[in-house]
Amino acid sequence: MIKYLGSKRRLVPALAVLASASGARSALDLFTGTTRVAQAFKRLGIEVTAVDATRCAHVLARCYVATDPDVPPGLAAEADAAVAELDRLPGRPGYVTETFCRTARYFHPDNGARIDAVRAAIEERYAGTPLWPVLLTSLLEAADRVDSTTGLQMAYLKAWAPRALRPLALRLPELVAGPGRALRGDALDLAGSAALGAADLAYLDPPYNQHRYETNYHVWETLVAGDAPDHYGVACKRADLRDPAGRSAFNGRRTMPGALAAVVAAVVAEVVVLSYNDESWLGIDELFDLCAPRGHVAALAFDSARYVGARIGIHDPSGRPVGRVSHLRNTEYLVVAGPRTRVQSMVAAVAEAGLGVPVRPASLV
Repeated sequence: MIKYLGSKRRLVPALAVLASASGARSALDLFTGTTRVAQAFKRLGIEVTAVDATRCAHVLARCYVATDPDVPPGLAAEADAAVAELDRLPGRPGYVTETFCRTARYFHPDNGARIDAVRAAIEERYAGTPLWPVLLTSLLEAADRVDSTTGLQMAYLKAWAPRALRPLALRLPELVAGPGRALRGDALDLAGSAALGAADLAYLDPPYNQHRYETNYHVWETLVAGDAPDHYGVACKRADLRDPAGRSAFNGRRTMPGALAAVVAAVVAEVVVLSYNDESWLGIDELFDLCAPRGHVAALAFDSARYVGARIGIHDPSGRPVGRVSHLRNTEYLVVAGPRTRVQSMVAAVAEAGLGVPVRPASLV
């Protein structure tokens, strides 16, 4: 999977236990991101609908959630052959090479030329076919393995990362058998809509701050779009990212609480699981209050290392550290709301597995 700020890799085991204990046969993942959680649910035999507003996450969801390697028969073998064929293509410099290798330094130019060649071939040979999202995911993950960043695409390293000097190599994504859906859109617009429908379990992992994922991962957005947009700044961000109309209500301190409350209230599901952390705009007491209309509310806490950028700290344009890193760890929360017996059994299953610690709001301590 690609490196992604906010990825729930460490929480997936606990989320899988929650889903299993819930007895859910259908689930919604409304801010799916890398699709790690949606994939975990799908592996449990749950039919998943994965939703996200970004191009990149939508392609990942089409690959890992909506694609069944057994439907049609032979799809996995066909995809494997296509990946091998694309991996043999020689480089052909284009927009990625010029913009993200020469003007900026996200990839070594040799790999940039390969990315350009493979991206063009995917569009020319596979656009409109079931293989398109699978092959594009293969390219995204291959490019991620040879990038020269700390994970975010707001900047790049001054010297090549060792992995950036390795040759680009495509692999077949590990597809998950079973049915699923992928929808692109804002959770605020889709929650409660006929397009989204109902589910036994809904998982919400909303943005935690003002930074948009389209900006944090603008290179992937451009690679998926397959266009050659005007760009700005040292990071060569897409010019269309400057349009304020593209900002989500979840990226504003004043608008986020109302947006989250609206989604929690509108989503049609028996149980809602909400992911958040203690560095975000809402505290655990506020999260309990926000979820209370859905029934019984309980929560689990997880000690977690902060993302790599926070651990590195802030630097000025010359690369000198500015200030000190205040702390290296934070607390992740999973808030569960729904019927009392269902919620209690779900939380107890995670605690008994030693994967999380039950917590209560201050008002109930």
